[in-house]
Amino acid sequence: MAKKQVAEKELEATNAELQGADARLTEKETIESEADSVSIEQIKSSLATPDQDFDWDADDKVFGNYSDADRKKFEDMYTDTFNQITQGEIISGIVVSINNKDVVLNVGFKSDGLVSTSEFRDTPDLKIGDSVDVFVEAPEDANGQLILSRKRAKTQRSWETINAALDNDTIINGFVKSRTKGGLIVDIMGVEAFLPGSQIDIKPIRDYDVYVGKTMEFKVVKINHEFKNVVVSHKILIEDDLESQKVEIVSKLEKGQVLEGTVKNITDFGVFIDLGGVDGLLHITDISWGRIEHPKEVLSLDEKINVVVLDFDDEKKRIALGLKQLTPHPWENLDTNLAVGSKVKGKIVTVADYGAFLEIIPGVEGLIHVSEMSWSQNLRSPQEFLKVNDEIEAEVLTLDRDERKMSLGIKQLTQDPWGAVAERYQIGSKHQAVVKNMTNFGVFVEIEEGIDGLIHISDLSWSKKVNHPNEFTKVGDTLDVVVLELDVENRKLSLGHKQLEENPWDTFETIFTLDSVHTGTVVKVTDKGAVIALPYGVEGFVPTKHMAKEDGSVIKAEETNEFKIIEFNKDAKRIVVSHARIWEEAKAEVAAEERATKKKEAKASVSAVKKVKDSVEKSTLGDLSVLAQLKEQMEGEESKNKK
Repeated sequence: MAKKQVAEKELEATNAELQGADARLTEKETIESEADSVSIEQIKSSLATPDQDFDWDADDKVFGNYSDADRKKFEDMYTDTFNQITQGEIISGIVVSINNKDVVLNVGFKSDGLVSTSEFRDTPDLKIGDSVDVFVEAPEDANGQLILSRKRAKTQRSWETINAALDNDTIINGFVKSRTKGGLIVDIMGVEAFLPGSQIDIKPIRDYDVYVGKTMEFKVVKINHEFKNVVVSHKILIEDDLESQKVEIVSKLEKGQVLEGTVKNITDFGVFIDLGGVDGLLHITDISWGRIEHPKEVLSLDEKINVVVLDFDDEKKRIALGLKQLTPHPWENLDTNLAVGSKVKGKIVTVADYGAFLEIIPGVEGLIHVSEMSWSQNLRSPQEFLKVNDEIEAEVLTLDRDERKMSLGIKQLTQDPWGAVAERYQIGSKHQAVVKNMTNFGVFVEIEEGIDGLIHISDLSWSKKVNHPNEFTKVGDTLDVVVLELDVENRKLSLGHKQLEENPWDTFETIFTLDSVHTGTVVKVTDKGAVIALPYGVEGFVPTKHMAKEDGSVIKAEETNEFKIIEFNKDAKRIVVSHARIWEEAKAEVAAEERATKKKEAKASVSAVKKVKDSVEKSTLGDLSVLAQLKEQMEGEESKNKK
């Protein structure tokens, strides 16, 4: 609707101008027609009487015709009457006319300049005769019109002012336009600047919107000329004002002085207190005599409190404050009748790996060490016994009022089970125990609450070789045990599991005799040999060289074969077997029998030769040749037999 009204007004103005032009044209035509009907003489006579020296024929006498030099001189004189205008400079102009579209400015040039009225929205009271700074965009456009811009003049003036503020460290004013991510947008004379949230105030700001629409003072802290970015700070102004106050406040501080402050910030480790220009730290340990997990349990933001100065540093302006020191220490209010052996009640406030702290009254705590939680020698985690906020009773073990230390115990509230252990756990007695823990050397078991014992790894099994207890049992299992040794003074109990049965190695000694052969199965192969499962649940070991078969192959895992006992050690519970020894010895027996047969045959041949020799001596010379041939034949056979 507004655009339509403006268009109608512009149309009416155009029609008015056209009507005026028509009127002026009609008037001109009338004057010209009248001039044609009047002679020169009539015109002269109608004029006022001229000066006697006026020459009406001066034009005919070439009056007013100048030489080129004179014309150039007069043109230069005329041109000097105008201002020299350069593109890109800022000049001042006087408002000579204002309409709906433009503001006409006289800048002392041969033509007036036009500036759009939209650039004067911030000056609704603009009127004719006002002086305005404008930027020369072009001395002339295609129509010979001077092109000016007030907006660019304002921006350039603003940048000059902002740069000067940064160089000279001066203060400038700005209008907070809006909120943005991480801070505020500030308008400084038409230039938008960024005010980070951390630079608004010395205290953390939780609501940025309260600053929108305000005019504030700033200092320019950074300018990026490439991207035309400006960063300002209001916090610097406050810090400058507070710096002098800090020096004065710190100079008057004394240890033990009580001051009023405001909670400025709360962290996990403490609270920052504003003391009226300087901050102090109230550490979490100095807030309350009692134990707290976070300062928010006691204090809140913007709360006014009284604090005492504990310490301060003049150079670093650091001030340590205390709140709990304004009240008496709880140990001073502790019952004077409380002594070692007294029973106390309280609430668990902390549970650590080494124990738990029991708060008797706010600010007074005692340590319950994990070893004082149970009579059991098998120490467990405190979390198995207690948790935070548990309300329990304990006995005072040690009490030092000067050092403000106290140790407590809860196992003392029950009878020590080791008091009658000698009667209930005599050597040789049998019991049931629960596996609680395992080590490389044995198993820790609990017969009853507070009575623990150790089963050595060598006392777990008669027949099975146990490398680690977890091969035999696991935590939580129940085992039958027998008491082997008892040391009441040192609270040690030695137990056995295999002793519940007779030693089978006495029987094994009669079964697995040397050179006896038994069937076994390979259950495990190692670098040095293999473990063999023998009858009656006994395991034997076969070295690698004794695993060879007669066909040259080697016995493999899970293969069943015959083995000969080559070593039996009852004390070490070790049986060494061999498979190769079986077929090697059989082969050796066959070879021995063959050698005995050949030896017997050779002996018979020697006897026959001897008989022949004896008969040769009795034979005639005619039989010598025959005997010689027989001798050679027999010697040849004898030589062959020897080979």
